Amino acid sequence: MALAVDIAGKTDVGCVRTNNEDNFGFDSRYGIFVVCDGMGGQAAGEVASKMGVDSLLGYFRSLGKQVSDNQESPAEGPLNGVSLAGNELHEAIQRANLTIYETGKQQASRAGMGSTIVAALLRGNSLSIGNVGDSRIYLIRHGAIQQLTQDHSLVMEQVRRGYITLEQAGRSEMQNIILRALGSEQRVVPDIEDLAVFPEDILLMNSDGLTKYVRDEEILRIVTSSPTLQQACDGLIQAAKDKGGDDNITCLLLKIVERPWYKNIFGKLSGGPQWQDSF
Repeated sequence: MALAVDIAGKTDVGCVRTNNEDNFGFDSRYGIFVVCDGMGGQAAGEVASKMGVDSLLGYFRSLGKQVSDNQESPAEGPLNGVSLAGNELHEAIQRANLTIYETGKQQASRAGMGSTIVAALLRGNSLSIGNVGDSRIYLIRHGAIQQLTQDHSLVMEQVRRGYITLEQAGRSEMQNIILRALGSEQRVVPDIEDLAVFPEDILLMNSDGLTKYVRDEEILRIVTSSPTLQQACDGLIQAAKDKGGDDNITCLLLKIVERPWYKNIFGKLSGGPQWQDSF
């Protein structure tokens, strides 16, 4: 039996906003999954997040099998203590950042646009994750939930330094201040980490429109009690909307499964672009 992944995702404009600045996508042929939350006036946030998703997917699609077979490290030099896949993910995020940055510099109407990003790269039972900003990746395993990423936000930095509590951070008027984002500078410093995954593991990738309102324990309850991944996505978004939902809300769920090699894996999407590829 080989490891495979079942996928479901959904994005929603929320209860207040009229446009959706979130974007998500995946290409299961190359095991790449991504969620971006854009920022910037005059619809520039929508543009930035779409550029982030498209750039990341395009990087792995353009290299194709060469990415997996290439034993060379990315051109800028390897990150210490990070796998080849992690280095590839780092390079892809850097390219996405530069694309958004240069577009913002060249087009006055899009000056200052940016985006968060969370990305996951699956190769067999190895997982590399990367993030910039306050979108998150969670791991649900054996009935417990763990946040794998660290928010690059002012309030969470204050929490980490002990200046405020997590509860105070949830009420802070500075929740929207991001310390790192794609497109804000010519280079960005993403957090990159390598992990192992096992059958029945579930990964949740989401924008902060979900976690502003839905606590970790409620996320765990909704995901583990839902009959399907798509119903879990629906339930998570509805839970955020029931509590106000003043931001766009996006979630992408991946479940690691054992499946015969000849079975195709199909992604189920709602509210975003669709791919149906074997992984």
